[in-house]
Amino acid sequence: MSNQNGGVDLPASFAAAEGAALPEPGGFDAHTHMDILGLPVDGVMAAAQAMGIRRVVNVGCDLPSSRWSVSAAAEYPDVYAAVAIHPNETGAVYREREPVLAAISAMAESPKVVAIGETGLDYYRDYSAHDVQQVWFRAHIELARRTGKALMIHDRDAHEDVLSILEEYAPWPPYSVVFHCFSGDAEMARRCASAGYVMSFAGNVTFKNADSLRQAALVAPAELLLAETDAPYLTPVPHRGKPNSPAMTAYTIRFLARLKKLDTADFCRQLQNTGAQVFGW
Repeated sequence: MSNQNGGVDLPASFAAAEGAALPEPGGFDAHTHMDILGLPVDGVMAAAQAMGIRRVVNVGCDLPSSRWSVSAAAEYPDVYAAVAIHPNETGAVYREREPVLAAISAMAESPKVVAIGETGLDYYRDYSAHDVQQVWFRAHIELARRTGKALMIHDRDAHEDVLSILEEYAPWPPYSVVFHCFSGDAEMARRCASAGYVMSFAGNVTFKNADSLRQAALVAPAELLLAETDAPYLTPVPHRGKPNSPAMTAYTIRFLARLKKLDTADFCRQLQNTGAQVFGW
């Protein structure tokens, strides 16, 4: 699906992507922030179900949002949680690292907590020193390994350090590392695939200027793909510019299926299988 300039063409007719629900067995939102949406969870989940999105993983970025995620997962059968301190938040809690990490560790014992995240490195912003982020990243890695939960990675402008730190803990069990909102290029995707890391694509893969992401998605094996919203951010085309929500995962799933020339129902089955491997639901 390359064009004459070496880029990747957008899937035909995607601008008019249908708003119908995904075919069975449907999909799920591998990474969202309903606490930031600020809308009633019942309504958000009803809208998601109407589009064929069966489950969501609500992801913590600090103690309050991690607690919110665990509480929502306990209340709603189709909501699951991930808990961690986001790399941009690590500087603010560094002096209280031990009690904060103990609180995250306690939450991680919940059966509805399916991942430790989002954790990793963010060199795009300067909210937390790089060495502080790395200390927290390693602590989260050790918690994920100890609990057997998936590691959900935030990687922004830090590809080499993230891969290097992950390599320190290799080998990784299959389906145990997820790059949330994958932001690498095709070569990064090849390296992740070689290591068995799962790559989760958000709505920005549908953006006109996201050719590098589409190249990466083409390289990534279907069995190592997930789809997410990162709501309320990164709303996919054709709704870019509006608030995102878990229901919108359906557009990204359809887009990825078309991009990779896969039948949508077959791709949904593959996503469901990968989700079960990663999150154990």
